[in-house]
Amino acid sequence: MNQIFLFVASLGNVALLITIWLGWRIEDASSLSEVARQGVSFHFLFALATSSFVLFVHALVLTYFMGTGRWIQETSEAYQFDGDARNHNMKLKYKVLPGMMLCLCLILITGAFGAIADPASNTQMEYGATIHFTLALSLLLANLLVNVIQYFAITENSGVVDAVYQEVLKVRKERGLSDSQVS
Repeated sequence: MNQIFLFVASLGNVALLITIWLGWRIEDASSLSEVARQGVSFHFLFALATSSFVLFVHALVLTYFMGTGRWIQETSEAYQFDGDARNHNMKLKYKVLPGMMLCLCLILITGAFGAIADPASNTQMEYGATIHFTLALSLLLANLLVNVIQYFAITENSGVVDAVYQEVLKVRKERGLSDSQVS
């Protein structure tokens, strides 16, 4: 999972950076020129796709922790292990959840201020574009930080899963069961 996460998280952060660059290069969004309108439209569509992908990455991490947590729980019950591994897994999951929620909120708020910054919008606000840009940079930095925390949590959780698996192999060997039946 580490390599998969590293790839998709990097892709998401690069997409956020490209989205910011696309917004930055719009010279005068209030201009009615076709070039300006196309720039705004392309920035909007790319931001929408990027937001969806970044949320997918966070959902992937949450799904990973839910899946491994369930496996650890069922395996611990079946082999009558203590709950230390499950507790460690839950601690790691709850360690990454606040960052995920922060990124989710920043994505929504940044998008809302992006809509306000659009001159074609019915809602206008003084300094809307500046606030949108500041939020976009904050989102990028927060997402990078959260992804680093998630990476280390995934790495640590992989160790927990491996330890449970090794314990399963040990118990099966003690009971004279085949290693090939472990799944």
